[in-house]
Amino acid sequence: MAGRLHSLTSVVRNFTRNICTSNASRSETRAISQVSGPLILDEKFDNARNVVPGREAWVETLDANMSDIGMITLHPDVFAVFPRMDIIHENVVWQRKYKMVSKAHTKTKPEVRGGGKKPWPQKGTGRARHSSIRSPLWVGGGVTHGPRAFTTQFYMLPIVTRIHGLTSTLSAKFAQDDLKIVENLEMASDEPGYIEKLCENHHWGPSVLFVDDTDLMPRNITIATDTVQHMNLMPVYGLNVYSMLKHSTLVLTVDAVRRLEERILYHLNRPDLHKENVTPFKKQK
Repeated sequence: MAGRLHSLTSVVRNFTRNICTSNASRSETRAISQVSGPLILDEKFDNARNVVPGREAWVETLDANMSDIGMITLHPDVFAVFPRMDIIHENVVWQRKYKMVSKAHTKTKPEVRGGGKKPWPQKGTGRARHSSIRSPLWVGGGVTHGPRAFTTQFYMLPIVTRIHGLTSTLSAKFAQDDLKIVENLEMASDEPGYIEKLCENHHWGPSVLFVDDTDLMPRNITIATDTVQHMNLMPVYGLNVYSMLKHSTLVLTVDAVRRLEERILYHLNRPDLHKENVTPFKKQK
């Protein structure tokens, strides 16, 4: 019994020593972080679900000499939701159709050339009565209920489906390690080979989409990506599901991430969301 008590006392003493050592090392780490100044963007989200913790990601830079400069905490309701493949597919179909205009065209009976004279008298010939040889019953006649040119396929997708499409795509990109976060889009050179070599060193894949908080991009990255077909720039207000899926890697700036979280969380928690979802779309006259 005394031996067990002695062993238990030693275990408690070692555990207390480990806690003190860990606290000391933690204070040293905090002191080192204050001296070196890493970029630690940790935020406490008030409206986040408690069952899903926040996601952490590295903050990189477009400098060739250094890569990771800190960490950032991402909102779980935006970057850690279950990806709904059906909602993503609905968004892709909607984006591919809302700009499509059908040019298929068929002529009706008044538009077909000829057929002004009645082919034969109404009675007395024993044949069926006809008023024109351009009737839809005749070969070469008009078409009834055929396609007409410049018919748009535009329709409005509900806002709930669009919001969940963004969150599902962002979460899938983050889970597949295809979502990267940079401090800003400032580069040291405006040569296309520089950014291609940079993406190759970072293993960002064959096609990259850079997203910033504003549409006024820095000069160097604008000139560098002007002639590179597989790299594109986009402001955060134009981010969509189809563009994210079309590119292998999505690169967001820190300002774009915060702006994206702000707008998506606003729409997810707005009180009139159910009204916006059931309101039919009215075409502008």
